Amino acid sequence: MSAEAADPAAVPRRRSRPRIDLRRLGRVALLGPVPRDRLPDAIGHVAEAHRAHHPDADLAILHRAYVLAESSHRGQMRKSGEPYITHPLAVTLILAELGAETTTLTASLLHDTVEDTEVTLDQVREQFGEEVCYLVDGVTKLEKVDYGAAAEPETFRKMLVATGNDVRVMSIKLADRLHNMRTLTVMRPEKQARIAKVTRDVLIPLAERLGVQALKTELEDLVFAILNPEEYEDTRALIAGMTGGSDPLAPIADSVRATLREAGISAEVLIRPRHFVSVHRVRRKRGELRPTDFGRLLVLVGEDADCYAVLGELHTCFTPVISEFKDFIAAPKFNLYQSLHTAVVGPEGAVAEVLIRTHRMHKVAEAGVVALGNPYAHDATAAHDPTAAQQAEPSDERADPTRPGWLSRLLDWQESATDPDTFWTTLRADLAQDREITVFGTDGRTLGLPAGASCVDAAYAQHGERAHTCIGARVNGRLATLSTVLSDGDTVQLLLAQDTASGPSPEWLDHARSPAARIAITGWLSAHPEALGPDALGPDAPGSEAGGADDADGRVERAADGPQPTAPARTRSGGRAANVVVDGPESPTRLAGCCTPVPPDEVVGIVVRGGAVTVHRQECPAVARMREIGRAPVAARWREEGGERDTAACRVTLVAESFGRPRLLADLTEAIATADAAIVSATVEPPSEQRVRHTYTLQLPDAAGLPALMRAMRDVAGVYDVSRAQHPAATG
Repeated sequence: MSAEAADPAAVPRRRSRPRIDLRRLGRVALLGPVPRDRLPDAIGHVAEAHRAHHPDADLAILHRAYVLAESSHRGQMRKSGEPYITHPLAVTLILAELGAETTTLTASLLHDTVEDTEVTLDQVREQFGEEVCYLVDGVTKLEKVDYGAAAEPETFRKMLVATGNDVRVMSIKLADRLHNMRTLTVMRPEKQARIAKVTRDVLIPLAERLGVQALKTELEDLVFAILNPEEYEDTRALIAGMTGGSDPLAPIADSVRATLREAGISAEVLIRPRHFVSVHRVRRKRGELRPTDFGRLLVLVGEDADCYAVLGELHTCFTPVISEFKDFIAAPKFNLYQSLHTAVVGPEGAVAEVLIRTHRMHKVAEAGVVALGNPYAHDATAAHDPTAAQQAEPSDERADPTRPGWLSRLLDWQESATDPDTFWTTLRADLAQDREITVFGTDGRTLGLPAGASCVDAAYAQHGERAHTCIGARVNGRLATLSTVLSDGDTVQLLLAQDTASGPSPEWLDHARSPAARIAITGWLSAHPEALGPDALGPDAPGSEAGGADDADGRVERAADGPQPTAPARTRSGGRAANVVVDGPESPTRLAGCCTPVPPDEVVGIVVRGGAVTVHRQECPAVARMREIGRAPVAARWREEGGERDTAACRVTLVAESFGRPRLLADLTEAIATADAAIVSATVEPPSEQRVRHTYTLQLPDAAGLPALMRAMRDVAGVYDVSRAQHPAATG
């Protein structure tokens, strides 16, 4: 393509040219191949799409950026066989359709120049200014030759840090990945799968959190087609089968229009088709799809008050499905999303889901932070005209959209994750938590935490490393343990010990959901390996002689199926616990709570503080850590009576890995009860990729029954592995 052909001044502004529909383009790309025609007039489409949102935009800088991008990429080809310049053009067109401002589009045109051509950041800065240079640098990948296998996670870390200062960096990256995903079929299948997994685990959650639904939904469909081809084809066939006849939502839409017209409410009523993944989710949720499940009604109005007026009319004139009502206007989602959700029964008994929002809400729902424009525009206005800044109308959007709460927390914990693998794993886990709660301190301070967070998370969010000394909390004025799960709106007061030398218990990892808390706890435990054994938890810790079932934060474990069984008696003399003997002088001896050894496990004793001996399984990670710091191992063996090992009652922790299904928990607990084992405590983690992890601490009447119990649990349908827990951290 020649640079001359891109002159926007040579392209007449034809108001009659139809707007390009991003959703329609993505849908066409999924439903079948499209001809790879050259983009007409090169930059002309971008210029016109940009002017549709910003009529007074200065296109000269876009022209200059295109000339530099086209000339620097000239001769480069994509794997699809197209000239490389088609990629930055397509990325820029995506952003222009979403309403991005001129600076973002300029950086988008240049986003690969520094990475793939001889153009330098200094040249970009000199020709286009500091803002464009910052955005281009933010999306430029780190070289594999310098970082090796860590190049990808470190590139994302660099990009997220840049996003913390200017959210437009991530807007460009998301549009870049969307176009790459649209053209991914030219790659090898294994590379397609790798890129799709990273898109699913990192970029789609980021698009969701930034509120860019138009990009998020199409990325979901493209990933779905690659990673779940059979389910995708089934869904595609279902959608194709519904496109031939009349839309079952059309009569309901007509009734809604008539109802609102009679009520004197000016509104636009549209039928909004569901995308592929949305249809698939509804199908999994309901089993069998209704004809109206392939779309939803979208009602657009002018003012916030009109949304509630529409809701009142619909609930008055139609039968509402109350369980489907959600108010995201009064309580917006953390990604700026606002809308009213409801469902009504139409004239023929068909149920239709309805979204009600203003035109402004709709723009933000589709484009998220992209629709908010230049985050520095207000600062620039204030700098030149402070009076105008004071008189400007306050926005009901977030005061600083470039640093929403979740992004600030992400930037905080990533500084502690110095290892690329830790950062990459933690980032994926953090982004997988797609809901937030807000809790309040007694001083009125607010804390944003992931859903399911406990007092442990609140402690580290408020006090940082000082939370190592936390000993308890008050939730809504009442004393609570650190394991207490918090709810949206709770008031939390954290109680800290005066002894700054104390530290967290390994069990805290079972309750921590936020990356900041988990990284801080893990770091402290790594620096204090003696804390990994129950000896570090004090005489009242789990598994100790006098402690019973109280854990380090004061929580009393209750049996899931009845009163807690009594732990086997253990002695403090004679160099033995109830059924284990250690060599050497008489000393207090106890079985380790971290690996819960039972006969006939190979065991070893470790001398700990005060001369006591803790007995671990040979393969327990705590043994290696103790040896590294100079703790002496002691020979240990199970007591034998009458030539046979004593297999007295014992406590053991088992981890069951399974595929999610209905009644799975009931079937597992029934298998445990049938084996005469009592459940002391149980933890079921949230499903991840349809896989569920169950952790059970069990009291067995006879250690010899452990193999049979594990076999019975493995025989439960859906369970694919049952293993002994090595350490509480492994079950977190």
